This record gives sequence, C-alpha cells and structure tokens, in this order.
Amino acid sequence: MKISFTRVKKSVAVRAVGAMAAAMLTLAAPAAAWEPTKPVEFVIPAGTGGGADQMARFIQGVVVKHKLMKQPMIIINKSGGAGAEGFLYAKGAKGDAHKIIITLSNTFTTPLATGIPFNWKDLTPVSMLALDQFALWVNSETPYKTAKEYTDAVKAAGPGKMRMGGTGSRQEDQIITAAIEKAAGAKWSYIPYKGGGEVAVQLVGKHIDSTVNNPIEAVSQWRAGTLRPLCMFDSKRSTYTKKVTTTMAWSDIPTCKESGLDVEYQMLRGIFAPPGVDAKAVAYYNDLFAKIRATPDWQAFVETGAFNNTHMAGAEYVTWLEAADKQHRALMTEAGFLAK
Repeated sequence: MKISFTRVKKSVAVRAVGAMAAAMLTLAAPAAAWEPTKPVEFVIPAGTGGGADQMARFIQGVVVKHKLMKQPMIIINKSGGAGAEGFLYAKGAKGDAHKIIITLSNTFTTPLATGIPFNWKDLTPVSMLALDQFALWVNSETPYKTAKEYTDAVKAAGPGKMRMGGTGSRQEDQIITAAIEKAAGAKWSYIPYKGGGEVAVQLVGKHIDSTVNNPIEAVSQWRAGTLRPLCMFDSKRSTYTKKVTTTMAWSDIPTCKESGLDVEYQMLRGIFAPPGVDAKAVAYYNDLFAKIRATPDWQAFVETGAFNNTHMAGAEYVTWLEAADKQHRALMTEAGFLAK
C-alpha cells in the first residue's frame, strides 16, 4: 500500500497540535481542591465547659446545621498538662489534614510554664477566629459593686485570705491575677481548676471569692443572677448593647482601667493544623471558617460571649502570633512563671 508522505506529515501535525492543546488545558486547569475524605478531629487543648470547648462545640453545631462539610467533625478534649496533651497530639500528627486544633493563649503559656517540647511554630497556622475578653467576676450575693471596692476588701483581708479561681496554673487566668496583684497592691490565694465552666460553678457555690473568667464562661450565671461582673480587661468598653440581664448589657460593664485597675488582656481563639499540612487543606479550612463566620449563628454567638470579632489569616495571622509570643514571654518572666 502506498501512503502519501504529505498526508502522513499532516496527520502527525494534527496529532501534535492536539497534544499541545491538551497539555495547555491541563496547565490552565486549577489544581483539584482538597476536602476531607474521613471524619475531621477537632481537638480542644482544654477541659469541657470552658471558652474553647464552648466555641468548638458551637462550630460543630453550625457545620451540621448548615451542612458545611460532607464529613463529620468530631470533638476531642485533650486538656492534660494545661493543654500540653492536645498540643503534643497535634504536633505528632504531621501531615494529617484531618485534624485541627482550636487554641487559646495556652499555645504560648503552656510551653513556657512547663518546658514541654512544643512551640506554636510546630503547627500550621490556619486562622484567628476572634479575640476573647476577660472579666473580673464575684458572687452576686457579695456587697462589691466595683473593682475598687473588691480589691480594697482583698487588701483589708490580708495577703492570701481571699481566693481567686482560674483555669490552670501559670496560664492566662493566673497571669491576669498576678497583674491585678501588682496594680492593686493586693494578694490572693490562686486556686486552679481544669476549665472555665468548673471555675464559674465554684464561684456560684462560694468556694472561691472571684474569678477572671471569659464572658462566655459565666454569661449564663450572670443572666441567672448568681454572678456579677465588676469590670472588663480591655482598653475600651464592649460595643454590644443588647441587654444580657434585665438591666445590663456588655457595654454597661466598665473597663478595669475605668475602675482604677490598670490591667488589659485579651486571649486568642485561633485554629491550627498539624505540621506539614498541605496548603490546599489550609485553604479548605479557611474557606470553611469564613462560611461559619458569615452565618447569623456566629454573629449571635460572638455577641452573647462579648467576643472581639477580629479575624486574621495568612501572613497577618503569623505576624500577630509572633508578637503575642513575645508578649506572653515578657508577662510570664515578670510574674516568675517560667519553667525552671
């Protein structure tokens, strides 16, 4: 059979053009987006009932309600060692994109206080969800209406006579307590508990005299009339004006500085993934949390808990983390809380 050389060359050329077009289409097509193929573990490096636990379980509920994930999200509390158990668990899950961890400021304080082999840089930063406030709380049956009245009573009682309850030792609550002691010239006996929920219960039961719980950890007791907030540890009052009790909104609570107690502190509510997690997975979780933050549920949640609804991701989040790390090292050095 005789084949025309011209036809062969044309056929080859057509095939070559087709191959090039296919290659160009392949290059132009976006990389396949990642999504979970099995249940996602949502790790909480704190006990049940506290701020991190409440936020994580709320997020889980929003995901289910709005069908934001095809796979389930499973809550796991790993509170041992002031959260060290959770951090080391996440650190050891290198490359596992089916695990995420919600963090608070014990991301910085726990390694400094305990000396465990962990640093926030061992994980993959995903995003900041919000900043959490702290308030000075007393039992509503006490006579104290202002922070000054209460700190004056602590000084009058004598060093160590009054009890401040908090979550963990050498963590955020005790750091704030040390700052209050310095600012007010008073001295408490600090009583550590496993979580903010337990701390609130202990104050309701009058087993302690005060706490510096997050708003979300004590709002139900405030609404029920059993606890009273004296001041908030922020530079300005809350912007939330909706009444929480019959007479007061978060915006009605003075700052501690207004009350003569010059102490400010806010806490991270952020998300990390294990080390070595692919950028596609980080993008998936950032998109997921953006959808969660856009829901009316989230807006109601942050108002109920008086959160500072600040969000960060990417380089901005990393820069914030670096600054917060330095801040906590300075605070804990001054308080004498660094591991020996």
